[in-house]
Amino acid sequence: MKKTICVVGLGYIGLPTAVMFANHGHQVHGVDVNEETVKMIQRKQLHIEENGLQERLDKAIDSGSLTVSTEPIKADVFIIAVPSPIKADKTADLEYVRMATASTVPFLEKGNLVILESTVPPRTVEDVMMPELIKANLEIGLELLVSHSPERVIPGRVFEELVSNDRIIGGVNEESAKQTTALYQSFVKGTMHETDATTAELVKVMENTYRDVNIAFANELAKIAQNIGVNIWEAIKLANFHPRVNIHMPGPGVGGHCIAVDPWFLVELDPQQAKIIHLARQTNDGMPSYTAQLTADILNAKGVKDPKIAVLGLAFKGNIDDMRESPSVDVVEQLRERQMSLSAYDPHIKHNNLPEQTQDQFVALQHASAILVLTDHQAFRDLNPEEIKNHMTNHIIIDTKNCIDRAKWEAAGFDVYLLGDSKN
Repeated sequence: MKKTICVVGLGYIGLPTAVMFANHGHQVHGVDVNEETVKMIQRKQLHIEENGLQERLDKAIDSGSLTVSTEPIKADVFIIAVPSPIKADKTADLEYVRMATASTVPFLEKGNLVILESTVPPRTVEDVMMPELIKANLEIGLELLVSHSPERVIPGRVFEELVSNDRIIGGVNEESAKQTTALYQSFVKGTMHETDATTAELVKVMENTYRDVNIAFANELAKIAQNIGVNIWEAIKLANFHPRVNIHMPGPGVGGHCIAVDPWFLVELDPQQAKIIHLARQTNDGMPSYTAQLTADILNAKGVKDPKIAVLGLAFKGNIDDMRESPSVDVVEQLRERQMSLSAYDPHIKHNNLPEQTQDQFVALQHASAILVLTDHQAFRDLNPEEIKNHMTNHIIIDTKNCIDRAKWEAAGFDVYLLGDSKN
């Protein structure tokens, strides 16, 4: 059945979600407080990078099934898809969720459904959204249905995963969950799992915390391997041949809007019990400092005076333009603290967000003592070391993502170092 849907928040999750509903039989109105974002979408221009988004946006706008503005309108369904970041003290900032919810209240009518998609600490629906929604003077669960259905997608594969992934549907009552399931069945082919809102909130945070703890384990192993003549990437690959083992990969830290953030929700919720979770966060948050020190130690051991580092990769993962919570930013800060000269380049990030950032790869490499690879973009895998080496003063490359072809770089005369590898 065709619904009118108002999506509040047109970022990495909200815009693809709005476009999907618009292209699957619904009339969608997207809302964002950023006027420039709204103007760009109206012109069918993207403010985020996502595979397949441009053609889907074009179709939605051209068909008239998607409109956008800075204000909500009356609708059958309201979807909240705004950020839920952490503050400097590692506590959740739920003001965006509260404000987005409050913005819908003047437009709510009997029979409406409000869905929170943002990943949030358990009890956010109860403690943050409900106090705003009751101002609509509608009986929650009867006249106004409310649910939490967290997104479970990764940047770069959003559209495939929106369709194929199972979905958790947490209603404040059974009817809220049932109506939410019916709506998402417009395009979701995965299984719908209905539960209560607080359980759904916890499930999403658990999923990302599991991955964070697993990565922290891999990072600890990488540090151990650095001292015992082992290549941790080889060791993890071999361990993962065990049918009940799935160790994640190490790296210079953990980034993104989920894995680097969500575990803190549980630490804040119950610090006395969340001991392993807290330690994993500290381990992963400590990797940028470890990476910077490893870089400094390698250059010192090679006798390089006044080194310049060419940092390649500022996005938090490969082949996307998302810098949210990116460990690369922290690595750059740690290199600065060690008084190391540096430049930074990322082919996916078209605006300079750091003083050292350049849009020209060869400017970044000019007179560099070493390359420090922090993101596994395909563009970095494809680099030709023969073309690069004449721009540099020393031929050193430090790979924190195990993404370059060691043999190719060594054949070009580079000293190759890999995070967690003392075997080679």
